[in-house]
Amino acid sequence: MKAVLYETYGSPKNLSIKDIEKPVPKDDEVLIKVMAVSINDWDWQLLLGIPLANRIANGLFRPKKHRILGSDIAGVIEATGKKVTKFKSGDNVYGDLCMCGFGGFAEYVCSPENSLILKPESMKFEQAAMLAVQGLGVRGKLQPGQKLLINGAGGGVGTFGVQLAKLKEMEVTGVDHTTKLDMMRSIGFDHVIDYTKEDFTRNGQKYDYILDTKTNRPLLSYLRALNPHGVYATVGGVTSRLLQAFLVAPLFSLISQKKVCLVMLKPNKNLAYINNLFESGKIKPVLDKMFKLEELREAMEYFGRAQQKGKIVICVHGSCKT
Repeated sequence: MKAVLYETYGSPKNLSIKDIEKPVPKDDEVLIKVMAVSINDWDWQLLLGIPLANRIANGLFRPKKHRILGSDIAGVIEATGKKVTKFKSGDNVYGDLCMCGFGGFAEYVCSPENSLILKPESMKFEQAAMLAVQGLGVRGKLQPGQKLLINGAGGGVGTFGVQLAKLKEMEVTGVDHTTKLDMMRSIGFDHVIDYTKEDFTRNGQKYDYILDTKTNRPLLSYLRALNPHGVYATVGGVTSRLLQAFLVAPLFSLISQKKVCLVMLKPNKNLAYINNLFESGKIKPVLDKMFKLEELREAMEYFGRAQQKGKIVICVHGSCKT
């Protein structure tokens, strides 16, 4: 089978497509014919070898544990291990493989059955690959009438998060680059802010909830933009800022009514809930571009420029028509 591997950390130029053996599922695993897989921040960070924690986990000087990236996959089960009970050959599934080995940038991948869910018939494979990411992670905390700001709102998390927030009848503001603002308005953002022209932490506006995908400012700047009982949650971004939030959060909760939290990844949580929302037409994944597997290097370079409007999807066995 064909797969895209990397032997050294660094730029997308280190990615190369190779012929390797098709994997064989263990007793509790299924073999999936990959139809589509999306690119996410953890793919990018593992490729670059950042932060240091990724190198410690994956190989200090060169990648060893995860040499094939790609976690948010959708595909067709081709074979099952003898202990598998949830699925059978021919089932269409999707899920997040980040906690069980990655490997999605390939024609086939093995996965534990508990990392997958059946794909609704009406959901396209490229849409399923996008939904597998747990973007917002705050479903239970959003309340009607609250003001939510999403920093870095034009990517996969923001375009998915705004739809969940609007289901809760929240007032949602999105912050991103000039080129993404029209798209953001079209999918439901009530207000948009161009970060090249305005600093949302200094314009006097206050929010009940800030969801941050960039974490590129000092923590106190974000807290300045929160209401007295507001919540600041970060889901990724600059490592030093994430570390600051991690260290300060417990102390800050003791001296302030404002809350600081890191939204920890819980792969495949609430996928049944997402299926229900999709089938009822309440959410729709926002797709920017689709690439073929052999174009992964180009796709990763595009992702690294942070210009995408929604998610970037790699078509493996599936169609690449947008």
